[in-house]
Amino acid sequence: MNVLEEFRWREMIYDFTPGGYKISGEAIQGLQSDAIPADLINKLQALENQDVLPKDQFLDEVKKIIGEISESYQQTILGNSTEFEKVLRKQKITAYIGFDPTADSLHVGSLLPVMALARLQRFGHTPIAIVGGGTGLIGDPSGKEGERSLLTKEQVEQNLLGIKKQLQRFLDFDSKTNPAKIVNNADWLSNVSFVDFLRDVGKYFTLSYMLNKESVSRRLEQKEGISFTEFSYMLLQAYDFLVLFDRYNCMVQMGGSDQWGNITAGIELIRRTRGAGAYGLVFPLVTTATGQKFGKTEAGTVWLDPKRTSPYRFYQFWLNTDDRDVIRYLKYFTWLPEPEVEKLEEMLSAHPERRDAQRRLAREVTRLVHGKAALERAEASSRVLFGGDFSDLNSREISEVFDDVPSTQISKSRFEKQGVSILDLIVTCGLAPSKSEARRMITGGGIYLNNQRVVSGKTLVTLSDTIEGKIIILRKGQKQYHLIRLQEDS
Repeated sequence: MNVLEEFRWREMIYDFTPGGYKISGEAIQGLQSDAIPADLINKLQALENQDVLPKDQFLDEVKKIIGEISESYQQTILGNSTEFEKVLRKQKITAYIGFDPTADSLHVGSLLPVMALARLQRFGHTPIAIVGGGTGLIGDPSGKEGERSLLTKEQVEQNLLGIKKQLQRFLDFDSKTNPAKIVNNADWLSNVSFVDFLRDVGKYFTLSYMLNKESVSRRLEQKEGISFTEFSYMLLQAYDFLVLFDRYNCMVQMGGSDQWGNITAGIELIRRTRGAGAYGLVFPLVTTATGQKFGKTEAGTVWLDPKRTSPYRFYQFWLNTDDRDVIRYLKYFTWLPEPEVEKLEEMLSAHPERRDAQRRLAREVTRLVHGKAALERAEASSRVLFGGDFSDLNSREISEVFDDVPSTQISKSRFEKQGVSILDLIVTCGLAPSKSEARRMITGGGIYLNNQRVVSGKTLVTLSDTIEGKIIILRKGQKQYHLIRLQEDS
């Protein structure tokens, strides 16, 4: 299996090329060029709007129009996908993806392109990750409804440090044959003058070409419009591609499908200034089976930085994956080979209630992002809710596990010396209406203190029963938890 076959099996390639499987508005705008007759572009645009056509008729019409675009046009503007596959089979190539430093951490939505770079390296090719120290000061309008807030240089530099550290978990920078590289586009963008940039880059792009890009046209439809700063972003990204082509013979740019317009701008710039071919490879923007944007939860974004999203929360995010999404995510975000994924798919079909596929997904991705030790603690935290031992967990981890559990604050001083009666605690927390009822529950074996069964109604709870002097956990039956938080006296 070569790298493209691997990508196709994992459903990572979203083919927008003229000979591919889908024609979209972004793909049509990516074709906008002096090299392709306007009447063909108009035909495609007209067809795109005829969404009432039956699928087979629609595809037949697309084939007829595509047939009018010659082989040379496909190779000149986009790089023919067949030619690209031949290149990958006969030589080792260099490819890059850009990462926007708008935060000091990547999020799970960044995992697909990161894994794509890592897969490419495993097949012997050389990956380059650009951290956008220069473009991050501008802001990419792709997929955005409004203007981004500009970051300071200090903020961008701080964010770059966090992103570089995370990329090192996926890419091998010490390989003797094809070491990965991290570069900062501020190294060249900060040194080019505005006049030189207009002469060397701007003159190759017409205003109509830029206005036709979906990232621009969509913003122009908004009341706020688009600033000249963000309007120029695609030229900066195109220039990045040209610089990497010159410095590292980098001939492939990869990214999410929302980057198609920016990627093709770089291909066009290389063609016009160097007379050479380059290629673009884009991946689907991942959504859930419900149509929700991947990586967004009710609690917000799921980050790779453990300080932003703890390993436990990270593990739970993957564990809660919908049955309809889990096999696709195993392909996207793990290194599992095809036979193992197929076996998990069979297990999911036969026993979906066991959630074997979700558990494997959560383990694999948490280990990959946070390491073995963090995975073990995340799994230990998960077992606590089912009566598992938590003696190795700290108070912060326990609080996270029981974040949605009812809690009561009690003065820490009450637990000093002799302590507090277990009967009083049960009533105070609302697990029983009276001490007599609390005593009957204990006799029946239905009350647990820190997941250990309480055997006597005379039990006194002291500071030695707390977790780090901060937390006590009461449980009624198998599932009804209550958290007691110890409060320092003021």
